[in-house]
Amino acid sequence: MTEKIRIAIAGYGNIGKGVEAAIAQNEDMVLTAVFTRRNPESINIATKDAKVVNLADAASYKDDIDVMILCGGSATDLPVQVPEMAALFHTVDSFDTHAKIPEYFSSVDEVAKANGHVSIISVGWDPGMFSIQRLLGEAILPEGKY
Repeated sequence: MTEKIRIAIAGYGNIGKGVEAAIAQNEDMVLTAVFTRRNPESINIATKDAKVVNLADAASYKDDIDVMILCGGSATDLPVQVPEMAALFHTVDSFDTHAKIPEYFSSVDEVAKANGHVSIISVGWDPGMFSIQRLLGEAILPEGKY
């Protein structure tokens, strides 16, 4: 692969910082921008060549980003931000309000499909890796006891 996957991060809290560190460990990816609702000048990121940009300006980066990784909260951020970003980019998020995942999936999927994008939802520890771990445990010890 000669071209790197151009990644952007929306939200630069603990999850966003972890995503930045993960991108740095993958040769086939490059962090293009970090989007924030805060004053971009107040954010110091580790990746020297990436820009810090106000989230409201994300649409102007439509041709510069392959995948937007959204690192906001499931209660209020992701339900609004992900459908908006799915209209512009391929997206990955960690939405984890289990009871609302079917409704959330529908809202994101509709926008992503209409714009020719792929949106991978609910990636992370729980749901995600934790759910896979439970599945493997059930497969190995279906009648297991604590």
